[in-house]
Amino acid sequence: MSLGLDPAELLARARSDLRMGAAVVLLSEEEAALVLAAETATAARLADLRALGGVDLALTARRAGTLKARAYDGDLARVVFPAEADLAWVRATADPSADLDWPMKGPYVTRREGAADLHRAALAMCKRAHLLPAALVAVLPRAQAEALAEAAGLSRLDAALVPAESAPVPVFEVAAARVPLEVAEAGRVRVFRPLDGGEEHYAVEIGAPDRGQPVLCRLHSACFTGDLIGSLKCDCGPQLHAALEQIGGAGAGVLLYLNQEGRGIGLANKMRAYALQDQGFDTVEANHRLGFEDDERDFRLGANMLTSLGFSRVRLMTNNPAKVAMMESCGLRVVERVPLRVGVTRHNAAYLQTKVAKSGHLP
Repeated sequence: MSLGLDPAELLARARSDLRMGAAVVLLSEEEAALVLAAETATAARLADLRALGGVDLALTARRAGTLKARAYDGDLARVVFPAEADLAWVRATADPSADLDWPMKGPYVTRREGAADLHRAALAMCKRAHLLPAALVAVLPRAQAEALAEAAGLSRLDAALVPAESAPVPVFEVAAARVPLEVAEAGRVRVFRPLDGGEEHYAVEIGAPDRGQPVLCRLHSACFTGDLIGSLKCDCGPQLHAALEQIGGAGAGVLLYLNQEGRGIGLANKMRAYALQDQGFDTVEANHRLGFEDDERDFRLGANMLTSLGFSRVRLMTNNPAKVAMMESCGLRVVERVPLRVGVTRHNAAYLQTKVAKSGHLP
């Protein structure tokens, strides 16, 4: 039926349901999992989930390491839900903001038997919803879970449809218009939309870049605090404006504005990371305590946008070698890395040093 939902639409609906605190059903061949996001679950829905049988709290290996919980599944841990635990226990286990107030939460018992594919898909869904990467998971026979989903009107999708974190998301251009800019009156903004229903991304094209020549280009990740309100904790705002000025001075180029706030973890989690930094953790340690990797961004989005715009060679404005490597792996030739060194303050000096020491950025 043509009115039915395709995989991207099913993913978008399930992601939205998790953000609202509703349960979703992930299906495998013989089993299924009822899933709640730990961050948005309510006490009533947690009780309903527990009434179905055994519940696990799925955590990434990064968060499990902080809690000294064994991650037998490698990239994640399936924590057995204690009989006496409640929603406060879930929140404290999932959210590191309580680590100093409640340092002794364990010991945690984690599962080692059985498959963890449904738990892995649940965590991937939480990440894509920009929630804390922690999920309450009740595994049931598939027929029972499908009946519950039908009766309760829950979103359900095959776990195999949940893209692995390494899977690229196609984007396509949906709108474009002339926008005169301070740095160049010949400006044009193009809006790209991902097929998975996620945030849109923007290409700011200045002048008329020759598609047959290397284009001066900046991949800039959205930063509400740095770009819009002048935060001194990062160098994002100064980098954004310096890149635009340099492209404007050159007369032609493209700035890609990728909506991947907080290195891809979302603004709420970025604020949680900032709070952890105020406790003495550096930016990488804060991400790990939250359960994320150092950097959750996908620069292939930018490569796809450049390719769709007709470019094959770039002069890339960056201090991050990972961006260069990703462009090259996507078939774009980086003929020159153009350094972008601006915005150092006493508030972000340690942050910038950490990016050099732990994230491979060039000084």
